[in-house]
Amino acid sequence: MIIGIPRSRTQDEFRVGLSPRAVGNLVSRGAEVVVEKGAGLGAVFSDYGYEQAGARIVHSPDEVYGRADLLVMVDRPTAEAYPLIRENQILMSALHMAVADPVLVDVLLERQCTAIDFVTIQDDRGNLPALRPLSQIAGRIVPQIAARYLQTDHGGLGILLGGAPAVPPAEVVIIGAGTVGRNAVRACVGSGARVTLLDSDFDRISEIDWTFPGQVTTFKANEATLRKVLGYADVVVGAVLIPGARTPHLVTKEMVGLLRDKSLIIDISVDQGGCFATSRPTRLSDPTYVVDGITHYCVPNLPSLVARSATYALTNAVLPYIADVATNPLAEVLAADTTLARGVNVHAGEITHPGLAAARGVQAKTMVDFQSGGLT
Repeated sequence: MIIGIPRSRTQDEFRVGLSPRAVGNLVSRGAEVVVEKGAGLGAVFSDYGYEQAGARIVHSPDEVYGRADLLVMVDRPTAEAYPLIRENQILMSALHMAVADPVLVDVLLERQCTAIDFVTIQDDRGNLPALRPLSQIAGRIVPQIAARYLQTDHGGLGILLGGAPAVPPAEVVIIGAGTVGRNAVRACVGSGARVTLLDSDFDRISEIDWTFPGQVTTFKANEATLRKVLGYADVVVGAVLIPGARTPHLVTKEMVGLLRDKSLIIDISVDQGGCFATSRPTRLSDPTYVVDGITHYCVPNLPSLVARSATYALTNAVLPYIADVATNPLAEVLAADTTLARGVNVHAGEITHPGLAAARGVQAKTMVDFQSGGLT
């Protein structure tokens, strides 16, 4: 199988689908890899490094899409690439299909492609092994963002995140105790901030309380507790995820008004629609906007701030799946690996993930349905 790694055309996306080290691993297994010239430069991976790993460098996206049986990316194809997608191609990427451009979904369906979304690869316990490393990075980068946008020169409240002698630290509220939320808690506690966490899952709340005794205030998430914490927060972090589905707006525009002027919202959930009614996607080169005096930081590809680290982290998680798909018949791989099969959002002209199906208002044909009738 030929694996293609195109250069991302998404504005301010610096990551790349695979590191040179991962490419070398795949080549050693017998795969052929083509990499578009300059694909890794944003993450400081040179074309020479890919060549040394055994890849062939090509000079246009047409060549990558035209040659590849399997496309490995870190984001969705942009509109200019839609005409290049071929019949029966396999795409593996952080596609976020539930909030993708409907035209892209239509193209994938029409051309009988298989789209495997890293975001929805899910094991039997509900864990998201491919998304986890990106969520860890997104959570751990929260104090860096909060510290910057609390600064006076960035229009913030002029508060030192960790405080100073006789000066209290910033109040950071984190909504959601999944991977992003837990890592944000850890990073913010480490930075000296005063941290409050809300989640609807009591077991997760208990885990945080046990891990950080006396260091984190916890609440069950509901409208009353949200209103309470918004009344004193300096920074509010949205870290809510429903795998494969659009994130609900847990904080209404009226509730955002409970924050004081120059407070900061960091909506990490924005890549799935956002959990604040006032959220809309921004980009790294222009990451913030102000609504009713509240600064919003809503960058969907937040880990791209540390593109090299993020590329390594994602590669470590997804390489085993990519290697299986690249070196074995797809039907056998998906039949044997239910975790990977749950990541399939589109296959053989059908929507196969319930989250994407709900977003499109249709019924999903699951991979189990395909396998029981003979997967093509």
